Amino acid sequence: MGFLLLVSMQVFAQNEIVINTDLGKEIINKNIYGHFAEHLGNCIYNGFYVGDTNKIIPNTNGVRNDIIQALKELKVPVLRWPGGCFADTYQWKDGVGPKEKRPAMVNRWWGGVTEDNSFGTHDFLNMCELMGAAPYLAANVGSGTVQNLIDWTQYVNGKPGSSPMSKWRTENGRENPWNVKIWGVGNEAWGCGGNMKPEYYANIYRQYATFMGDWNNGEHLFRVASGSSGNDYNWTEVLMREIPSSLMEGIALHHYAVIDWNAKGSATAFDEKQYFTIIRNALQMNELITRHSTIMDKYDPKKKVALVVDEWGGWYDVEPGTNPGFLYQQNTIRDAMIAGVTLNIFNNHCERVKMANLAQTVNVLQAVILTKGSAIIKTPTYHVMEMYNVHQDATMLPMNIKTTDYVLGNEKLPAVSASASKDKDGITHISLVNIDPSKSQDIAIEMRGEKYAGVTGKILTAKKLQEYNSFENPENIKPVVFNGAKMTNNKLSIQLPPNSVVVLTLH
Repeated sequence: MGFLLLVSMQVFAQNEIVINTDLGKEIINKNIYGHFAEHLGNCIYNGFYVGDTNKIIPNTNGVRNDIIQALKELKVPVLRWPGGCFADTYQWKDGVGPKEKRPAMVNRWWGGVTEDNSFGTHDFLNMCELMGAAPYLAANVGSGTVQNLIDWTQYVNGKPGSSPMSKWRTENGRENPWNVKIWGVGNEAWGCGGNMKPEYYANIYRQYATFMGDWNNGEHLFRVASGSSGNDYNWTEVLMREIPSSLMEGIALHHYAVIDWNAKGSATAFDEKQYFTIIRNALQMNELITRHSTIMDKYDPKKKVALVVDEWGGWYDVEPGTNPGFLYQQNTIRDAMIAGVTLNIFNNHCERVKMANLAQTVNVLQAVILTKGSAIIKTPTYHVMEMYNVHQDATMLPMNIKTTDYVLGNEKLPAVSASASKDKDGITHISLVNIDPSKSQDIAIEMRGEKYAGVTGKILTAKKLQEYNSFENPENIKPVVFNGAKMTNNKLSIQLPPNSVVVLTLH
């Protein structure tokens, strides 16, 4: 019977995967599962932060306790702040000290709203400590100064009493430094960060990076250069050529899955053609990483400089009746597909991709959490990232995959996406995505190099691509036990339902 099952798997499986469990070398850096919190719409104010005088919503120093708990469960490893485009207009000194004395500012990028700077450096870094996430500070290069950045690094990282900035920090209620390691040197310098040419930005970067003192108690800072928008390969070429590796630990890449920048389409009312287009654009991440990595390999064959995809996700029209500048959109099972295939790509490129930041955490773009008054909901994207967090800091297992196609008209995409890892306890996990919205996928997986006795799993799916979690039905889409995988003689037989994300645990 076992032999017959084995033959049937090999003959009839639409998709075949071979996983080499004994050939894993590269670590999937946990920071690949990072997030992004910009001063944009209701991400910070009325999202993370409800104010320390709020008596209705439980909070710690103004930060919502329910959001902190949800992100701790998600195991968020790193959080980027304050932008985004906002970063290159932000004056950090206006956001410290007594809140009643902080000057207001206009958020010129997102809605033209006036902000009172009540959420600043202390608030963000203390919030990161609450959730156990490493902070990633994006510095103002577009409208800032080198001295401003010198002061900021001294303020957050200087030993007590070591400088005027560290003394000011103590006066503002924090004696010990936060020891922030990760710093972005500007954001989208090719666009909202200054509309610079790559040669000009490379020189500006060298200047700023030179003066970023090592205030982190002897630990070297991780400086991230403002990288390419999508397929601007010349930008990467110039930066890798002109910036010494001694001054740059990472180079950024931004890529959003968009149907059309002029007609993004609804987040919930979309047809299959629009779905196909957005998934095709999400899958383009693989080509972008491959080609940017090839350029980086030419100048950095030992891969000392990380590729940092610090903005990614799906981008649609805002929800009807909401501020166009606030970028608030719902989150369907389509977004679960985007998250699943993108994280698989990151996992499989972990030799070069060392950090990524989903845009954005709360109430903006492909958010993992949406808020409404005192209520929050976890989106399908949240659940995918929670299922996938088993890959954090695990060893990536190389695989060969042969997949059938998801066909729409005259176009086609690979139907199945996958990645696998083995954690420090020796447990193997496999993440699988079937992007086809109408056809199940039979998958045969051969495990080489290690023997397994059985398999368990979780699945996230919905009957329709347009389904989402609402405040009226917050658990419409959530992970459930997956019973569609069988193990026989170290071979897995799996039936993956349409538009589904599955994570398997082998034991």
